[in-house]
Amino acid sequence: MRDYEFVDSYGTFRLQNPELTSYLYFPIANETGVMGSITPVGGGDLKMGQNTYLLAPVSSEDLHNNKASRNFWCQIEDMGIWSVTGKSALQEAELFTKEKEETELVAGYMWQKVTRTSVKYGLTAETLSFVPFTEDTVEIMQVKLRNTGMDSITLTPIAAIPLYGRSADNIRDHRHVTSLLHRIETVKEGILVNPTLTFDERGHKQNKVWYGIFGAMEDGKLPESYYPCVEDFIGEGGSFENPGALWGEKYKPVNAGYKKNGYEALGGLRFKKVTLKPGEEVTYQIILAFGEGKEQMLSMIRPYLSKEHCGEIFEQTNRYWREKVNIGYGTNDKNFDAWMGWVNFQPILRRIYGCSFLPHHDYGKGGRGWRDLWQDCLALLMMNPTGVKEMLYDNFAGVRIDGSNATIIGSKTGEFIADRNNITRIWMDHGVWPFLTTSLYIGQTGDIMLLLKETTYFRDPQVCRGEEKDPFWKPEDGNHIKTAEGTKYYGTILEHLLVQHLTAFYDVGEHNHIRLRGADWNDALDMAVERGESVAFTAMYGDNLEQLAGFLDRLELEGKKSVSVLSELTLLLTQEEGVYEDINKKRQLLLQYCTACRYSVKGDKTILTCSQLAKNLREKARFIKEHIREKEWLTDSRAYSWYNSYYDNNGNPVEGEFDLGVRMMLTGQVFAIMSGVADKEQIKAITQAADQYLYKEEIGGYRLNTDFKELKTDLGRMFGFAYGSKENGAVFSHMAVMYANALYQKNFIKEGYRVLKSLYNHLSDFEKSRIYPGIPEYIGDNGRGLYHYLTGSASWLLITVLTEIFGIKGKYGELSLEPKLRKEQFNKDKKAWVTCMFAERHLKVTYNNKTEKEAGEYSIAKITIDGELYSFTEYGVIRRRDLQLLSEKGIHEVVVELL
Repeated sequence: MRDYEFVDSYGTFRLQNPELTSYLYFPIANETGVMGSITPVGGGDLKMGQNTYLLAPVSSEDLHNNKASRNFWCQIEDMGIWSVTGKSALQEAELFTKEKEETELVAGYMWQKVTRTSVKYGLTAETLSFVPFTEDTVEIMQVKLRNTGMDSITLTPIAAIPLYGRSADNIRDHRHVTSLLHRIETVKEGILVNPTLTFDERGHKQNKVWYGIFGAMEDGKLPESYYPCVEDFIGEGGSFENPGALWGEKYKPVNAGYKKNGYEALGGLRFKKVTLKPGEEVTYQIILAFGEGKEQMLSMIRPYLSKEHCGEIFEQTNRYWREKVNIGYGTNDKNFDAWMGWVNFQPILRRIYGCSFLPHHDYGKGGRGWRDLWQDCLALLMMNPTGVKEMLYDNFAGVRIDGSNATIIGSKTGEFIADRNNITRIWMDHGVWPFLTTSLYIGQTGDIMLLLKETTYFRDPQVCRGEEKDPFWKPEDGNHIKTAEGTKYYGTILEHLLVQHLTAFYDVGEHNHIRLRGADWNDALDMAVERGESVAFTAMYGDNLEQLAGFLDRLELEGKKSVSVLSELTLLLTQEEGVYEDINKKRQLLLQYCTACRYSVKGDKTILTCSQLAKNLREKARFIKEHIREKEWLTDSRAYSWYNSYYDNNGNPVEGEFDLGVRMMLTGQVFAIMSGVADKEQIKAITQAADQYLYKEEIGGYRLNTDFKELKTDLGRMFGFAYGSKENGAVFSHMAVMYANALYQKNFIKEGYRVLKSLYNHLSDFEKSRIYPGIPEYIGDNGRGLYHYLTGSASWLLITVLTEIFGIKGKYGELSLEPKLRKEQFNKDKKAWVTCMFAERHLKVTYNNKTEKEAGEYSIAKITIDGELYSFTEYGVIRRRDLQLLSEKGIHEVVVELL
């Protein structure tokens, strides 16, 4: 069997012979900072950051090129050597023959177990790998050996794990020189490495991190001897897959107390010889650890030398992560329900790993980007809303007074850092995402007053939306905009949102759309800085302005008749006739504003009535939408119609019919639909065009663009990629899911369902996607899922399934039930359910579709809560105060009868 199968409702899955699929890796990590990747044969790496790798860093191609791994050998008396992970020269040679050993992988959130059976040796090994959920900075590798043969077996177990112990930069930058820094020591529990210095971008500094590999048998017996150096283990002419130390007596282990300096280190632990009778088994604990000192590390790892302790911590870790994923689904497709559990888990992974530190994510040096902060909050709002308010508030401190934002984000919430590389770059979409997340938060909680909370603005050498550098700024000045008097300036969250949207409104190109700048969400559209424009995100800024006006209406309804804004900002609230149509005037106003705020602000506030400000924003929103409708709708010679998404660096529209063929991009269609720019008839036309030009069932659905058949250096590097890969024509999960979301929002349910169904059908088919459960960044032209786990598409898919398909929506803090489940999604009992958090209560919402109606045909007839009939005064709405009368404990049953 080659496909995986789910074995429980928590998404635990089983896969036979996983090593027969290339590029598979699995994340194991904790929230203390330990981040690992592990393959079915023990490959991958382990680190706590860019400069603290315990195992050598790997990229995707290293997964099959590297000989080093988390290996564990059995030196079998009178028979030979055997690797429990399959990483031996002989086992690899047998991989495609009838001699291949049977293997099985079982995995759950943050753990994997691989069982390998050797008929030849009569041995079965179970290797469990996980990182404890605790604050301990360790990875556990628990190996259970069982005699499954007919005769007794005598063997000597030897763990052999290379200890890299330095920065990722040193893979090619002073690899040998940095090994000279190693101070290696054997202690009775294992092997320690304490490099003297660090050689990386921070300079030559005294090292403070210790690395180690330790182990014990199940009875607590420690290793008998050690192999602390690579070359003394592999031997002359040997390798990690055929080490000389396991053949003959030439390369001997050393005892505890041995020290050696200046060599590549190895966690080589040789245990005492054991004899296993048929059916007998023995277990070993191997601990990979980071520490702040020798005694601290030894104190931390000693409990893990116990088999019982490792077992208890594993069960607690398993339970911990399952509880973190507190959204569950019940549809007619149990595999989809379990698969979605992994999608729900992915935003948690991205909070831990950022956008780096997994084999395909080998760019950057850790951390998340600005977009990631806000999109990951979407999932948090659904799964764990506690603390999100503070997180949102802290994140707004990254906004600059010119409407741009910090691009280097620290490890602490709300920590933003000046760009050490002094790179000036503006992503024009960055102002869109904070509003979308804040809007969801207000919908879920009703906390409209968050908009009036004040925070600071970020400051660094970049001013005037990246057009200039501040020659007077020094790091010691701090990263906050100040008043002329030198005090930190504070503005409301509402003001921050206004700054982001109003500056974007005036920062236009020659077609009166917002400039593309360095890129929008598609980072690969990075070569149209001078004349590029993003029609797609102009539409979203327009819709956000309209919704901001709605928030002002709500503030007025709550008794807040006026708000205060930075006085300089009123420049961008001009009512002068003809300004919106006049590109030069708009640019002049923006320059005037940016010049006034270049180095500091006056600190004065202007009072505006909510109704006055809302009217101003609606006028701007109306202008944007009407302008796009008038100028950007196109029709080709086959009568297919859609919206143009971009202008290139020559000022030309990107989409339409050209000599090289039809050019269509999905992005502009998504945001035209989502923003309300596209009317009902246009949405229908867009879906027909997308089906014609972008849909390809065999790779999961909707491509990001058609083949432009041109390098197109006037738009972006994406056109240098092979067509069908990454941003150039792949099925890019993020935009595909947002396309589905937009369609669902506008009640194109059948079309939205098709998008998600195509994507799911492909990704859940292991033979096609070749990835574990979950959603990757994109699907390549050969159907393989790529850049798994760390993608914002997971948050968007979670949001779409929960809020659009199951209809769990927040309406100023009230629960509005608006299901769009299709008839086929209900189970045999005509039911579908979801568990989720709302109003700090854990709910199970069950929809009962006894009449078997299709989505769009049924309506809500009755609601019961814990068996009691609920009287709703507004259709489908459960009042927040009624939910909060329920007990904080347990799961409350909300049953919705559909007619």
